[in-house]
Amino acid sequence: MWKCNFLLLLLAALVVLLLVVGEGTAERLLSRRTKRELASPLHIGGIRDPFGSYCQRRGGCCPGRDDQCTVPYLDTICYCDLFCNRTVSDCCPDFWGHCLGVERPFITTCERNGNKFLTGQTYKENCNLCTCGADGRWDCEQNACLIEPDVISAVNRGNYGWRAANYSQFYGMTLDEGIRYRLGTQRPAKTIMNMNEIQMNMDPERDQLPLYFNSAEKWPGKIHEPLDQGNCAASWAFSTAAVASDRISIQSMGHMTPQLSPQNLISCDTRNQGGCTGGRIDGAWWFLRRRGVVTEDCYPYRPPQQTPAELGRCMMQSRSVGRGKRQATQRCPNTNNYQNNIYQSTPPYRLSTNEKEIMKEIQDNGPVQAIMEVHEDFFVYKSGIYKHTDVSFTKPPQYRKHGTHSVKITGWGEERNVDGAKRKYWIAANSWGKNWGEEGYFRIARGENECEIEAFVIGVWGRITMEDMRSHNHHHRRRQI
Repeated sequence: MWKCNFLLLLLAALVVLLLVVGEGTAERLLSRRTKRELASPLHIGGIRDPFGSYCQRRGGCCPGRDDQCTVPYLDTICYCDLFCNRTVSDCCPDFWGHCLGVERPFITTCERNGNKFLTGQTYKENCNLCTCGADGRWDCEQNACLIEPDVISAVNRGNYGWRAANYSQFYGMTLDEGIRYRLGTQRPAKTIMNMNEIQMNMDPERDQLPLYFNSAEKWPGKIHEPLDQGNCAASWAFSTAAVASDRISIQSMGHMTPQLSPQNLISCDTRNQGGCTGGRIDGAWWFLRRRGVVTEDCYPYRPPQQTPAELGRCMMQSRSVGRGKRQATQRCPNTNNYQNNIYQSTPPYRLSTNEKEIMKEIQDNGPVQAIMEVHEDFFVYKSGIYKHTDVSFTKPPQYRKHGTHSVKITGWGEERNVDGAKRKYWIAANSWGKNWGEEGYFRIARGENECEIEAFVIGVWGRITMEDMRSHNHHHRRRQI
């Protein structure tokens, strides 16, 4: 009797064990099925080893769906069940010939410049990625590019008064990326836009303004060359540093000619500022007045892609030494430079929107800062007197965009068309490098508030004392000895 009971218990235990194993096997199969359904197509890049023997070597094919009907295939597995022969195929290379007795399906290719591309392969056309589709046609993104050849051609064919060109540093970028990374000045708040303009009483007889004026010619050696902000949306810092550099050089009569550091502003002026993601010029002037900055040589600019995290943080601090003046408490980030003098400004002042008053200010005191709206065609400006064109007006809205920028105005002039019509212009320095425009500068229509360039213009004085000039002369003589 006890033997019967023992056998019954043993049998029950085996049944339980089989159920557990069966359940585990079912779960594993379900898991594999799930993975298989989510797997990417096996032959998306074309059939590798197309004449290899896989299903034949296995010894046969499997009806329906059998997730165990597999063969090792290079660095993965392939299937020999009928289920593999679906849109997203994971069949072995010889499945069609060995299991179905038919030719394997044609692997779709796309052509470009005489070259064949397999399904799923890509190439980049300017700023748009193109993918070879299963139907043999290219599927390309439809982004508006920063460099649009038809815009360049239309400007150069038309009678717009300026020439356009392709720039390699912009090619491959979308228009959205250009506006996001190449500008970077936020429009001032209403309270700033409403700040009082200085009153300038001009005498029509005494204040005769020349037809042409260039600050670099009146103050040689004191007007600094344009820099390149790269793909850093910080024109707010570059234009502020540029204007302050020139004004301090002029005001000190050349005793101090610093090229001030935009990087100092980008990394250290962080109160409500975004560094390379945009900022406000009023915030920049507050920092220059209250904290001050060092020179570009002391604290060099590092474009974002070349800036490790430790260099992105602020590497210059200063302390008050009385009477509003500041002194650096850190050495220059450039270890080859030991001149960490802090330069400061007085509060900025707003000029009238009247072109004559802006001209008078530039002639008397030096370059000024201006905010402007940059449209899609400005990026391809090469020479001439810029005015926004209508060449993109018939295109979809994504091809017609603009963003806010800030620049340094250094002078003015005028030309006459072939028909005798007078064309007045401003001379302005951009911050896109010297290979852009007219060696880093551009001319833009004057007296018409073109691109709102005359709507918000700023002047400033450096905070300079005779002691500062004597100190800088002393340092200069020591370097010469």
